[in-house]
Amino acid sequence: MSTVRELALEARRAFYELAKLPRSTKDKALMEMADTIWREKDRLLEAALTDVKSAQAEVEAGRLTKPVLERLKLDEVKLKAIVDMVKSVAALDDPVGKTLYAVELDDGFELYKVTCPLGVIGVVFEARPDVLPQISSLCLKSGNAVILKGGREAANINRALYTVIKESTERVGIPRGWIQLLEAREEIMELLKQDDLVDLIVPRGSNEFVRFVQENTRIPVLGHSSGVCQIYVDKAADITKAVEVCFDAKVQYPAVCNAVECILVHKDVAHTFLPKLAEWFSKAGVEMRCCPRAKEALSGFNVRDATEEDWGREYLDLKVALRVVDSLEEAVDYINKYGSKHTDAIITEDRSAASRFIAGVDSSTVIHNASTRFSDGYRFGLGAEVGISTSKIHARGPVGLEGLVTYKYILLGDGQKVSTYIGANAKKFKHKRLDKTWTPSE
Repeated sequence: MSTVRELALEARRAFYELAKLPRSTKDKALMEMADTIWREKDRLLEAALTDVKSAQAEVEAGRLTKPVLERLKLDEVKLKAIVDMVKSVAALDDPVGKTLYAVELDDGFELYKVTCPLGVIGVVFEARPDVLPQISSLCLKSGNAVILKGGREAANINRALYTVIKESTERVGIPRGWIQLLEAREEIMELLKQDDLVDLIVPRGSNEFVRFVQENTRIPVLGHSSGVCQIYVDKAADITKAVEVCFDAKVQYPAVCNAVECILVHKDVAHTFLPKLAEWFSKAGVEMRCCPRAKEALSGFNVRDATEEDWGREYLDLKVALRVVDSLEEAVDYINKYGSKHTDAIITEDRSAASRFIAGVDSSTVIHNASTRFSDGYRFGLGAEVGISTSKIHARGPVGLEGLVTYKYILLGDGQKVSTYIGANAKKFKHKRLDKTWTPSE
């Protein structure tokens, strides 16, 4: 059995070949990946069902939470969505080889800033069967090798998907070793030590786990430690619209990082809006944790008193915090204090209020009059996402292809020397911007 070091070396060698492949080869591999996933759907669904059955026993024994169980479930509809996602990545422009900047330093002396792959990406992710094909398709399209470690609860489906993806892509010309799968928990620490071979780590899991990764590696880390998302219902909100959007943001899929966790309501509409929302939430089994003013507006409903721990809490479940505020500014202050800089939204018909909210909230995604659940790479047209980043360096928000490339400077000369451009008789640079793109010679 290969060590983590050996797998990382193999991935590095594969990256050097993968980085040079044309778009046509990468897209052919992605289409073959998608078609093979669909052809093997019965085997994949069976593997996922094995994981779900094991997880159900863990839930009954109190060793696993229901949100994790929900994330594990895979049916034919979800598998078709995975196939469509892979095909959508193939349809995107190649992010590699794009000229970002071109300048003529002097006659016959040209500088180009051109995108290129990052290298080897290490991804440690939660127990969700759609994550592995999402990440691997994005890495392939962007010319990166990838080392994957999924949650133990999804071991069977991860192994089955890995085998399908590896075999289908290598069959049509992708270098062997471009995708690797780690399965033992102790291998995570070994992966984090490979700072000379791995260029980026993407952790997807609990707050504690993300922080653990950040504190135990010298490799750059991209990701977010939590998804504490808020919606502010403004005094100028359309109440019907606000109820429908807030319900969707909480109930449509509560176990994910872009589900709303706290709803802030302007005092002027609290007594109108909150009872209507509570009717919907009560029918859906949502537990409501309220500040005193929200509780007053919901007299007659079965609600709980919110504690300080409920502000800034990520439930990932059918639970929500409700808080009445006096102004838009108070809502913004609350979000910047308690939020995780993931995704926040305002519901209002006042465009000026929306603009003030968007400018004031310091989050990677800010939304006007729509559900926080739209904060997603696929829904944003990125094809898919490797993760969501709340960092302000390199990539922010849903990270698709553009977050998996960096750039290099390419300087094309003809014997130029620095000494020509310094001293008493120094020649001046032209620094003329060029409307040109760099293309490699055949």
